Amino acid sequence: MTANTTEKIAVLDFGGQYAHLIAKRVRDLGAHSEILLPDAASAKLKTYKGIILSGGPAFVFAADAPPYNPDLFSLGIPVLGVCYGHQLMAYTNGGEAQKGERREDGFAQLQIKDSSSLLQGWNETETVWMSHGSEVNKLPPGFTILASTENCPIAVMGDLSRKLYGIQFHAEVTHTPKGIQLYDNFLNICGIARTWKISNLIPQILENIRTQVQDRNVFLLVSGGIDSTVAFMLLNQALGKERVYGLHVDTGFMRQDESHKVQTALRQIGMDNFHIVDASIQFLQAVNRLIDPEQKRRAIGKVFLDVQTSETSRMKLDPAKWMLGQGTLYPDTIESGGTKHADTIKTHHNRVPEIQAMIDQGLVVEPVANLYKDEVRKIGEELGLPEELVWRHTFPGPGLAVQEICATAAEPVADYDQLKQNLNKLTSAQGYSADILPIRSVGVQGDERSYAHPAVVMGEQNWTKLADLATRITNQFRAINRVIFLVQPEQLASSKLQQIKPTTITRQSLNLHRQADDVANQILLKHDLYRTLYEFPVVMIPISPAGGQSIVLRPLYSENVMTVEFAKLPWPVVQQMATAILALPGIDAVFYDITNKPPGTVQWE
Repeated sequence: MTANTTEKIAVLDFGGQYAHLIAKRVRDLGAHSEILLPDAASAKLKTYKGIILSGGPAFVFAADAPPYNPDLFSLGIPVLGVCYGHQLMAYTNGGEAQKGERREDGFAQLQIKDSSSLLQGWNETETVWMSHGSEVNKLPPGFTILASTENCPIAVMGDLSRKLYGIQFHAEVTHTPKGIQLYDNFLNICGIARTWKISNLIPQILENIRTQVQDRNVFLLVSGGIDSTVAFMLLNQALGKERVYGLHVDTGFMRQDESHKVQTALRQIGMDNFHIVDASIQFLQAVNRLIDPEQKRRAIGKVFLDVQTSETSRMKLDPAKWMLGQGTLYPDTIESGGTKHADTIKTHHNRVPEIQAMIDQGLVVEPVANLYKDEVRKIGEELGLPEELVWRHTFPGPGLAVQEICATAAEPVADYDQLKQNLNKLTSAQGYSADILPIRSVGVQGDERSYAHPAVVMGEQNWTKLADLATRITNQFRAINRVIFLVQPEQLASSKLQQIKPTTITRQSLNLHRQADDVANQILLKHDLYRTLYEFPVVMIPISPAGGQSIVLRPLYSENVMTVEFAKLPWPVVQQMATAILALPGIDAVFYDITNKPPGTVQWE
């Protein structure tokens, strides 16, 4: 059965990181959804069964707040506002919103006051996920408070007679356990048919490929991950293998034996219309003097394009007859600021300006660009891909290059002494000591990019305490967007933690980094924990207690990378990893990243 296209939910995208995730949640529940800009005309909005307003990085009073259609609340259609959408609903309907005294990122306990409609089936207290710096401080006329948290009195509001609802938290992320039920309740309020399913997408994607490509051919960059592999299969099905050619680029930033494993896996499933090129020298030359993460990503993206151009020229492929193909996913687009009102968190290698210009000219085909990882995996299963390919850990296109933090000197921490004093006041109450590292990493807080310092905590190996402490630290201290735990050695003096080894990416550093990554992953496999994780970045940082560098383990749980929970591996396994990595010459310490997303991104860069 195909989806009834007259029964749709509109998601208005205000630039939030989770706008498309909301649309996906609607699809997960069997309803058809579409993304629209916030200023969509009333005549168009009236064709939908319900409207959802996404979050966004702006403030409702700001001069750069996205333009929207204020009449959307008076169309007689159910409306759900999420985060920014919640505040906009209050503001537009006669209430008030204000900047909060401090940010709130992480878990919160929601106290339910009315579970008769939107919150039907929820208990008196439920865990929800917050990520905001503004809040509703006065209800609009006709609205009532449906739920509150300790820090957010108007966490859920509703005008039940008009079917208008607002929530400050993010019900679309997996960190809100009952969130999917909230969306299910809203769809029931809308009275929409539930006829959509993932298999509906495949014929639509194939048709979209044929429509876009027309009589041209496609030259696809194939990493060997699930995204590009599924894109490869879809292109082959849509156009035929004779019109599709794949290129796997060995960047030199790969995991141990990565390119060989990719070649073997693809050929085993009959994907033989591709070849491998070793471009490691070109990539290394492009980044070996770069420190800034955005410069690194942009340089890597440009070299990918240069290599592709060089190979198509060598193969004498007529540019007028060939398009570029990529296995881009939606999270790459949104984090790169690729929707109208979104903030740029980090520029993905497949969204550098040169490639974006080609996209704008219609020269790039991306079969899965509007999907999330779990959806692509489901399509992979539908297409008959083997389990080991479907569930292979994701690995960023820039590879180890964005897992290797470089520095020429210590990055000064503003008001270091006062910040450290306040930080230790918080951590000592929980039995831990702490410090701030003189390096920075990328994060995402309230749909905005942050580039701030990691804090390191030392003390008891207790996941419950550490998870709570990490949330408290990043909520309270804006200068900190990531928290790591020192595994081995158990303690380091502050003077040691402030020591930096001047580093850039070299062949030697990559080889050491690759060894550390392989050691950690082999131990993970040995303990049969590989499938429990979504991804496992192994990060090398220039913290140099004894003249070398340090390793940060970042095993993660996630469904679709838009939100991430750090994985709580068994402590004996963590210690085994740390001991083995410390045995590598040139590694001084091993840390464990205990930051969720938000506020920390998956990769440090």
